[in-house]
Amino acid sequence: MYEHKRQPLASNKKLVQRMLLSTLLGLCILIVSLSVGVLGYHFICSFDWVDAILNASMILSGMGPTNPITNNAGKLFASFYAIFSGVIFISTIGIILAPIIHRLFHHLVIEEN
Repeated sequence: MYEHKRQPLASNKKLVQRMLLSTLLGLCILIVSLSVGVLGYHFICSFDWVDAILNASMILSGMGPTNPITNNAGKLFASFYAIFSGVIFISTIGIILAPIIHRLFHHLVIEEN
């Protein structure tokens, strides 16, 4: 996907294409992850749809839950979803920033040679 360190720096057009592709991939991952949370909070925790999306969004963004959970299955789901969300959030940021970070490192390697 990316050029080798011995290859010249990719064009700005190629960089923009890579940034759009990685942003699209990141958004798809976030939408799927949010959907998992919304469905879990709705069906396992018995929240209505608005509260389910609020809680899933808050957990996925790292802010924390907003409504108390009363059943044990819901508490277990919420704890696993929180761990899952942390990993997904960090991974998605890495995917979105990968083209820019690669460009920076590639530019630094070219300057050294």
